[in-house]
Amino acid sequence: MTQQQRRAAREQAFSLLFALAFHANLQEVLDARDEDEVPLDEFALQLATLAVENLQMIDEEIAKRLKPGWRLGRIPRATHALLRLAVCEMLHVDDIPVGVSINEAVELAKIYGDDDAPKFVNGLLGAIAREHDTRS
Repeated sequence: MTQQQRRAAREQAFSLLFALAFHANLQEVLDARDEDEVPLDEFALQLATLAVENLQMIDEEIAKRLKPGWRLGRIPRATHALLRLAVCEMLHVDDIPVGVSINEAVELAKIYGDDDAPKFVNGLLGAIAREHDTRS
């Protein structure tokens, strides 16, 4: 899979995780997809499924690094979905370097997040990477 194909797959996985904020579960999100949409990439589905399977742990990892008094509900939904995707990759996908996961999340944050999202995403994911001393 090329870098461009992986980026497109990550974008699809992000859209699935973002849609999860408005649906009960991943299957409901998949059922709501329009037949005319671009076919779902297998890697995207694997990432989204892995993230959903580990959602509680992923959200705990994110919540531990929020400023005092902040809670997950304060994070914009798009940024939260990006963080979920990246944390999932960082902690559960061994063949993707952590730096790549962080960089891809920051790039998606530039597109889908507000002006502060890229810096916030980079800082939070960097803190997770340092604590877990994950692969580079």
